[in-house]
Formats: sequence, structure tokens, C-alpha cells
Amino acid sequence: MTDCVAANGEGKDPEIELFVKAGIDGESIGNCPFSQRLFMILWLKGVVFNVTTVDLKRKPADLHNLAPGTHPPFLTFNGEVKTDVNKIEEFLEEILAPPKYPKLAAKHRESNTAGIDIFSKFSAYIKNTKQQDNAALERGLVKALKKLDDYLRTPLPEEIDADSTEEEKVSKRKFLDGDDLTLADCNLLPKLHVVKIVAKKYRNFEFPAEMTGLWRYLKNAYSRDEFTNTCAADKEIEQAYADVAKRLSKS
Repeated sequence: MTDCVAANGEGKDPEIELFVKAGIDGESIGNCPFSQRLFMILWLKGVVFNVTTVDLKRKPADLHNLAPGTHPPFLTFNGEVKTDVNKIEEFLEEILAPPKYPKLAAKHRESNTAGIDIFSKFSAYIKNTKQQDNAALERGLVKALKKLDDYLRTPLPEEIDADSTEEEKVSKRKFLDGDDLTLADCNLLPKLHVVKIVAKKYRNFEFPAEMTGLWRYLKNAYSRDEFTNTCAADKEIEQAYADVAKRLSKS
């Protein structure tokens, strides 16, 4: 499947093709937070690009020749193949720069590390087979989510009005670094969404309702096309974890 995503800006855009993992049907978007991360970045940059889904079971020969031994996501930029996700992010931020394209880097260093350990805690929790270890692993995940919630609830320096006598107690910002999506969100949101879907499906675990910062963050993300239209379907995500999410047993 190839989609052309339109963009803003004048003048000639570079030729960009993003290759992402295909879903079960071999055509739709598959479960891959890294693919979604790059998809979101390109969309937010407002550049014209094509998206091609790659069926890993039937990888076409021309793709094999294009990036031998490489799994999606990868991209071609004016014909040059780029394969490392972190390096691609750095490259796109450097090349697709103002004034034509928006800067997406977070202003606050802490925004880049917020929620950094959630996915590893989730992986340990979901892969565990021992009933007796479940509660402790769930507590570990909750603790990591709570750290993120605390960050999202704490006002950023620019939210605190120096002239105001009233102290800003809770942040009202939409995303990690303010009211705009940044590279930090492109990294965290796809993983957070996977955690939300999979933990509910296989452990009947939901993000605690009292984590109002976290829920506000997700609500704002789900209202943005750049996030929802680059997401794999819930069924794709659940299916991807069907063999990973282990059943709990008492032994």
C-alpha cells in the first residue's frame, strides 16, 4: 500500500518514501511504535511523502535489494536509504528546518525522558507467566506511569506567571513539552498507546483514573490526526502480542 500525504510550504519538497511494517492483511499499518514515530514526525513537518507498508512475510525483492537485512521502518530521502530510527529523527529535524518546516525538538530536556521506563516495565509485566510475580510487576508499571503523570501535572516554567499572586498548581498543557506535539511525543505516544491496548486486553489492567495528567495527555493525543491516523488498529496491536502476552499460572 502506498499513500501520498500532502503538505504545506512552497518550493520543491524532497522525495521521501517511508517504509513501515504492514498489518496482518499485508496492506494496512501494522503494530510498530517506531514506524508510527517516523510517520508522525514527517506528518508534523508538513512535508510531502509517500508511505509504503511492507509485508514481512512476503517482502518484495526490490525492497530486499533497497535495504538488505533491514526491517521497517526505514526511509528513502531523495533516493538515499536511511535505516536507523534515532539517526533518521536527527536528520529530519536538521534538514527539514525553519522557516519552511517547523522545529519539533522539545524545549525542555526533561520532556525527552518523561515516561522513558514505561515500555520496559510493561514488557516485563506482559511477558511474565508467574501469578505470584504479577502484582509486583504491575506495581512497577504503575510507578512508571505515575512518574509520567506527575511530570504532566507539574506546570512548565512558562506556565508559571511571575506577576501572578495565584500559584499555578496543575499544568494545563496538552502535551509533554507544551501545547504542540514535539519529537518527545512522537517517541512516547505510540508506545503508551500499545501499553494501554495490550495491558487491558491481556491483563485487564487500565491506567488509574486518578492519573488525570496522563488521561488529559492521551485525550489530547487522540484528538490529533497526526496521531490517530498513523496508529495501527487496536486488533493489530492485540494480535501482535497474542504470543508475547503470557498466560499467568500458579506454578
